[in-house]
Amino acid sequence: MEINGTDFITALKTIGAGLAMIGVIGPGIGIGLVVQGALTAIGRNPDAADQIITNMILGIAFAEAVAIYALVVSLIILFVM
Repeated sequence: MEINGTDFITALKTIGAGLAMIGVIGPGIGIGLVVQGALTAIGRNPDAADQIITNMILGIAFAEAVAIYALVVSLIILFVM
């Protein structure tokens, strides 16, 4: 079985894109921790729920941005390079 150069480059692109998606693990864990903290805070002080939820959503948006960057890098590796 012989592998030509195009197949090898395609395989390397696929591996690189998969490795770039490892960057999604951190935001996933971070979002889980943010929500856990917010739910604990709301359980202890229900009167502050509106302010806690606002700050929670802001934190989730910042964490999700990192995951989107990882996705964009992965797609660039697959389709542009």
